[in-house]
Amino acid sequence: MPFPFLTILQFLSLFFSFQQISCGNNATDLEALLAFKAAIVSDPHNALSSWNAAVDFCTWNGVTCSHSHRDRVVSINLRYQDLAGSLSPFIGNLSFLRSIFLRNNWFSGQIPGEIGRLRRLEYINLSNNSFSGEIPRNITHCRDLNSLVLIHNNLTGRIIPEIGSLLKLQGLGLESNRFSGTIPPWIGNLTSLSHLSMYHCGLEGQIPESLVHLHNLRYIELGENRLTGSIPSQLFNSSIEVLSLEANQLQGTIPSDAGHTLRNIHRLNLGANKLSGEIPVSLLNASSLEFIMLVENKFNGPMLRNFESLPNLFYLNVADNSVHGDVSFISSLTNCTRLKALIVGGNLLNGSLPDSIANLSRMLVMLSLDNNNIHGTLPSGIKNLLDLTFMILGNNYLSGPIPLSIGELGSLQVLILEGNRFTGDIPPSLGNLTLLTDLYMGNNHLSGCIPPTLGNNSNLLTFSLSHNNLNGTMPREIFSLSFISISFILAYNELTGVIPPEVGHLRNLGYLDLSNNRLSGSIPNVMSSCMSLELLHLEGNLFEGEIPRALGDLRGLQDLDLSRNRLSGSIPNSLCELRLLINLNLSSNELEGKVPTSGVFLNTSAIFLDGNVDLCGGVADLRLQPCSRMNSKHRKLPNKVLKIAVPLGVLGVICSILLVLFCALMYRRKSKGQSLTSVPSMEGQFARLSYADLLKATSGFSRNNLIGVGRFGSVYKGSLDDGMAMVAVKVLDLDVRGATKTFMAECNALRWMRHRNLVKIISVCLSLDFQGQDFKALVYEYKSNGSLEEWLHHNPVEQREEDRGLTMIQRLNIAIDIACALEYLHFGTDSVVIHGDLKPSNILLDDNMTACVGDFGLAKVVLSISKELLTKESNSSVIKGTIGYIAPEYGMGGMVSTQGDVYSFGILLLEMFTKIRPTDGAFNDHSNLSSFVSSALPDSMMDILDPVIVQEIRVSDDYKAKETMLYVLEIGLACSNKSPRDRLAMTNVVAELRQIMSGYLAERMS
Repeated sequence: MPFPFLTILQFLSLFFSFQQISCGNNATDLEALLAFKAAIVSDPHNALSSWNAAVDFCTWNGVTCSHSHRDRVVSINLRYQDLAGSLSPFIGNLSFLRSIFLRNNWFSGQIPGEIGRLRRLEYINLSNNSFSGEIPRNITHCRDLNSLVLIHNNLTGRIIPEIGSLLKLQGLGLESNRFSGTIPPWIGNLTSLSHLSMYHCGLEGQIPESLVHLHNLRYIELGENRLTGSIPSQLFNSSIEVLSLEANQLQGTIPSDAGHTLRNIHRLNLGANKLSGEIPVSLLNASSLEFIMLVENKFNGPMLRNFESLPNLFYLNVADNSVHGDVSFISSLTNCTRLKALIVGGNLLNGSLPDSIANLSRMLVMLSLDNNNIHGTLPSGIKNLLDLTFMILGNNYLSGPIPLSIGELGSLQVLILEGNRFTGDIPPSLGNLTLLTDLYMGNNHLSGCIPPTLGNNSNLLTFSLSHNNLNGTMPREIFSLSFISISFILAYNELTGVIPPEVGHLRNLGYLDLSNNRLSGSIPNVMSSCMSLELLHLEGNLFEGEIPRALGDLRGLQDLDLSRNRLSGSIPNSLCELRLLINLNLSSNELEGKVPTSGVFLNTSAIFLDGNVDLCGGVADLRLQPCSRMNSKHRKLPNKVLKIAVPLGVLGVICSILLVLFCALMYRRKSKGQSLTSVPSMEGQFARLSYADLLKATSGFSRNNLIGVGRFGSVYKGSLDDGMAMVAVKVLDLDVRGATKTFMAECNALRWMRHRNLVKIISVCLSLDFQGQDFKALVYEYKSNGSLEEWLHHNPVEQREEDRGLTMIQRLNIAIDIACALEYLHFGTDSVVIHGDLKPSNILLDDNMTACVGDFGLAKVVLSISKELLTKESNSSVIKGTIGYIAPEYGMGGMVSTQGDVYSFGILLLEMFTKIRPTDGAFNDHSNLSSFVSSALPDSMMDILDPVIVQEIRVSDDYKAKETMLYVLEIGLACSNKSPRDRLAMTNVVAELRQIMSGYLAERMS
């Protein structure tokens, strides 16, 4: 039956009305998406190239529309696109939006409050961006929110209570932000919560008891905060699969039945706290356990024994506690076929190593049993552990010969057997371990000759065989290990013969100790080729002849001991040129003539000359015979006269000391009461500023002056001398573990450094704040153009459009500046400094875009490292650095070297010209940035270069520019080579980059 005419008109009217409404809604979504795009200031991968009104927005990259609600946007997914800019408040107009994924971009500014208008929103993931400010409080209107992930941003303030009303929330990720306050008790209201991550958030106080009400909780991560008190006992009575509370200040014990109540636990990480009591045996009943980390606590009682019930265990670390018992528990670990790390050093374990150690998982990478009371022999079956990379058995009571089969561990990089009772010869098979970087076998009872095959260990950085009974001559082959850069120690043996001329190959070595042997002959002049030496000990041998004048070429030398030999002749004046020398021991030789009166010889507490009866002159405090009286007469004096002369000399020294003390007392009385608010900066000494000075300079450490935040503190812009000098003030957070150490490292590294490409430290502050708390700060020259990180990745909105990208020439200049700084640190000064944390955020740019290397908080002076290596009390000498820039040989405890800095520079160079971070997920099947770039050269080079450079090359159609880029990337690859020995030295890097730059400029001008 046909519709009445009026009815048809009414239907058409309704239809067109609906279409208009629909089009209006579509227009709203279109406008919101275009506003989103307009707020983006950088799109390096052209992720938004399809976002234009000429095509249906439902087909745009990253945009998903609903099937049930025609042409309405329900999802935005733009992860890993390196987009920079702000998040447009128009996002709130996408009223049908259910998910927004913007992970791994460079969004900055605040999260817009308009996001609270999205009532249908279920998933928010804004992690790995630079959002700041507080979490929007009106997010409480997103009642359907299932997942809120804001990990790795710069969010501040307290965690807002409004989140407590999101009762459907299952995942809450807030880790690596800068929140304050405590973990809010209202978290316990989120009864649907299954994943909670608040790692490294700056939180303090106790873990709230309300967390025990979260019966669906499976994953809880609260590590790297300042949490105190005990762990709520009910947390151990739950269905949690991952419990990670490491690096806090938690106390108390683990309940004895934890293994029964934590039925589903996979990962238990309670390391670096103050927990005590026994490790519960019941943990062995938690059959799903894969990861146990209890390191650095106060656990005592017996070591867990029967691990057969944990077949999936791959990581066990209970080091640095006080657990006891024998090591027979190792036999039970043979059932753990996935085990990769067994770390139980620093305890009270005893007993002998079972033969079953050979049956541990073939996947085992790290075996650390050091600093216990283990005795017996090292089983020869150890050779079965073919993937073993780190074998650390030092400071035990192991005895017997070192098995020949150890040479079959082809993956071994670190071998520490020092401080035991091993006997017999050093196995020649050690020469098969060509990947070895660290070899410590000192303080044993080894005998026989040093096998020449050790010369095959071409990757060695540290080499110590001291305090043994080794005899024979030193093989020339081991002195050809030119790659050794940390320490070479053969002290306290019975070695004979001469120092071979191959010693000149040790050009990168920092510490050479051949003392207390029976070496003879002269000290070779070729030793002056060891330009990186900071410590040279040859005392207690039979060396004769003159002290080589060429030793004065070792400008980085800080400790020189030639005592107790048969050296003759005069003291060479060239030793006065060693400006860093703080210990010079020439005692008990046959030296004669005039003692120099400059350099180290002005500091009588730094030199030791006794036992050389024919020396004369020198500074008055040495109390030596004047040279004008001829020391030969002194030698002819009768014994009776000498017996009187010696006590008189002692009396003279005592009188001198009393006179100096009297003068010092009078000076102190004279200067008492004087206030020095600012000590002028001078060589080797920093100016001191007070807390009040810096408080005024930074306007009370105002947030408006905050220009950077790092793990160990915050950096503020400041003004000294009534605005005449702009400075950057780095305030240390002394509550963070390692902050004081990084403060001292930075002071030590920069104490003598002066270079146009190093950030200049102009003052230090060691003071108390107005609450009486310790306060430490470093004051640097202010660099107005910020960090290289900001220029490469952030692209700040406030810059003009034409200034947002670095040109190819600018990048080349910056690369040369950085390389020059590293060359200066490694070779160009009287000291060798290893930076240890080279990355874009540590490169600052001044008004002229000159690059300066800063942040020496992880820097190491090689001499200080070498002393630490001798004691082996801790691994504090290991540079941790930043993931992606760390040299692969550092591994899990590898020692630092200049080659590590070269690797970091290579990665940084590749990042500068590709704009790809070494931690990006853009490598596909490649393990790192270096491998990724290598696979693209030369044919696909344009595909990996920064789009800004690609555009620059295409506009100019410059073949020379392409060739230049290829050369630069090849240098980056040469520096980031996996093998340290194959990397370029920084002197060569500087020369090649300068040649590339001059060649390119000459071509452009022709």
